[in-house]
Amino acid sequence: MPSACSNAARGFLPLQVYVLKRPHVDEFLQRMGQLFECVLFTASLAKVRAGFLGSRAPAFIATPAFQYADPVADLLDRWGVFRARLFRESCVFHRGNYVKDLSRLGRELSKVIIVDNSPASYIFHPENAVPVQSWFDDMTDTELLDLIPFFEGLSREDDVYSMLHRLCNR
Repeated sequence: MPSACSNAARGFLPLQVYVLKRPHVDEFLQRMGQLFECVLFTASLAKVRAGFLGSRAPAFIATPAFQYADPVADLLDRWGVFRARLFRESCVFHRGNYVKDLSRLGRELSKVIIVDNSPASYIFHPENAVPVQSWFDDMTDTELLDLIPFFEGLSREDDVYSMLHRLCNR
């Protein structure tokens, strides 16, 4: 999925970024949006920062992959599933990691779930986590599709802890 992550401000070059979408992410997001209030919470930076280039623009700019979360989220969230977006600025830097402090959401934690591939991201709230495997390019991956029935069941619970405890202690 191409993302035109451009910063049209004077002195900045537009960048073209290509992102592979994890298989079944569209179905997953659509269904989660029907079941839950969804918030994008990422340790990535919201916008690309290409820096001032002056008159000597290089032919190639290596931009770290963590600097384009907002434009990619725009393309990914075609249905308006995310009611809010929180970026690195909303994380807590703790022991060398950016941690997603779920208490900052202002919601009752017994009703909050975090889906993440990095245990360091949810170290403050491991009892709220649904861990997923990191994904790079396996187009046969079905993890998100496989999780939908679990979340459908979880959406009927008053408190997420008992069902999440069962998931993590299989």
